[in-house]
Order: sequence, then structure tokens, then C-alpha cells
Amino acid sequence: MSVGNKQRSELTLQDYADGVRSGDRVMLARAITLIESKREEHQTLAQKLLQALLPDTGKAYRVGITGVPGVGKSTAIDQLGTNLTASGHKVAVLAVDPSSTRSGGSVLGDKTRMPRLAQDENSYVRPSPTSGTLGGVTRKTRETMSLCEAAGFGVILVETVGVGQSETAVAEMVDFFLALMLPGAGDELQGIKKGIIEIADMIAINKADGDNVTRAKTAASVYRAALNIIASTSPNWSPPVLTISGLENLGLDELWNSIERHRQTLTGSGEYEERRQDQAVKWMHDMLEDRLKAALKANRNVAARLPKIEAQIRNGKLTPALGVEEILELMGTEQNK
Repeated sequence: MSVGNKQRSELTLQDYADGVRSGDRVMLARAITLIESKREEHQTLAQKLLQALLPDTGKAYRVGITGVPGVGKSTAIDQLGTNLTASGHKVAVLAVDPSSTRSGGSVLGDKTRMPRLAQDENSYVRPSPTSGTLGGVTRKTRETMSLCEAAGFGVILVETVGVGQSETAVAEMVDFFLALMLPGAGDELQGIKKGIIEIADMIAINKADGDNVTRAKTAASVYRAALNIIASTSPNWSPPVLTISGLENLGLDELWNSIERHRQTLTGSGEYEERRQDQAVKWMHDMLEDRLKAALKANRNVAARLPKIEAQIRNGKLTPALGVEEILELMGTEQNK
């Protein structure tokens, strides 16, 4: 029986590792599903797989892309990704939505939004598993990126929904963070969170075509002025502001050239490697936090006592700080048995 025809329960660590390294899409999809699984035996195997593939990861360039709904992210990513595969790159697209558990049906939805990339043999489109939480976004997206890197994808585009806290989480796990904006700077600048501009490595005004060209240029000028009074996240890079059209494929070559200049600049200064190292350590701390929370929920003493502690805090009979102390004592009691 070939590896591709094996049932998931029959697949070994070697099957997964060899399949991912060979770029087998079916095995890559199965490996991502393994990472998504909440079953303890699957999680154990998933972590062994990530460790086995560690030498094959870290080589891709990771680009986060955000923007409010309606800004044209999917069209821009579909066109940018198609341009990249045409020039010899292998591109993986991960779509992150922390507000959704992303059922299997959404895979089809993401591929429908990016029809050319979905049919491109040098690309791979996948919703990034979230586990329904922001922490899930952080952990699962990082692990999925590692699998895609091991499968030979040299560019990874991570799309966020442009609302909530997901932008910061994604910005902390990619090499470059691109914010797409709409023309019409007056209203849009008021509506966009200052935090997004502060963490962006580039701002691109999308839909700069037809009657929107003048408005897009005006918006670009406003954002350039805004960036002049905001400290850059990097001492070696000043975020540029471009106008593009994903629909008309205008300005996307210039956009990618700027992204490559960013990589060259940060690599030359040593900041690129330093960022990657900091991200790896933060990944460990995020996973440690997840494990500690899981251990807390699994603790029988805490589970039995927690509702009463919460009720006392709610009724003003116990301070939150003392509630925390009691919970920690309960955890210590369980561990010392």
C-alpha cells in the first residue's frame, strides 16, 4: 500500500516526514490536520514531526498581509502569488481568522477566493487552523508555516481578517508585515487603528485603478505624513507607502521589490536573524502559557473549587489576587501528592 493510500492511523513519523519533505500535497495536508487534532496521541506525534523537520524549516520568507474587509486582500494575494510562481517561487498562503473555527468547508471557500493560486501547481492555499482562539492562531499558524517550509515553499503569505487582535499576533511571527488600505484617506485614516500603522513594514493603497487613482494617491500622501510622526519598528527600515491594484496587476512588482529590499537590508544589519531568534523564544513562551492553562483546566482540585472562588470574587468577598493565590496553592497540592 502506498503512503498516500494509508489510513491516518497507519501513518508513521517517517511517512509524514518523508511525505512533507518530498512536497507531497496530500501528506502536507494530512500533517497539518495532525497538528490541528486535539487528541493527545496526535499532538505527541505532531511535535515529534516538527522536531524531525526542524532542519528543513526557517528558509522561507514569511509575509503577513492585513486589511479591513473589502480592501481586496484576496484579489491582491491571488495576483501577487501568481506573479511570484510565474517567476519561479513556490508560494503557500495561510488564511487566519481567529473569530472562526474554520471548518473543513472553508478550505473550499479560501480556494474560491484565490482561483488562480488554487489551480497553480507551485502554490498551496490553506486556512490556518485557529482552535477558535487567538492563542490557537499563534501556535497553529507557526506550526503550519514550519510544515510548508519543510515542503519546499519559499514564500509564505499569511492573510489576516483585519479586525481584532490577530494583526499583532501575526506580525510577531512573520518577517514582513504589509497593511492594505482603501483609497479615500480622509475617512480611512480615521477608521484604521493606529496600532496597525505602527507595526506595518509597508502600507499599500489597493484598488488604485480607474476613478480611484487620484483618491489613492491622496491617501498615500496622508499615510506618508502619518508615518513621519510614528516611530518605525526597525532602526534600519522606514515603511514605504505604495499604490497598487490587485485587480489590474499594477504596482505589485514594485511592492515585491520593496519586500525583497527589506529582507536584504535587515539581513545585512543582522536584524533579520535577531528577529527570527526572538520569534523562536516567544513561540516557546506562548506554548508554555498554553500548556500551563491546559494543566490548570485539567487539575481536579482547581476544577472542584474554581466555581466557588469565582462566585466569591464576583460578590466582592475575595480579591482577584487572593483568588489567584488559592488556585496556585490548589495546583501545588495536586502536584505534591
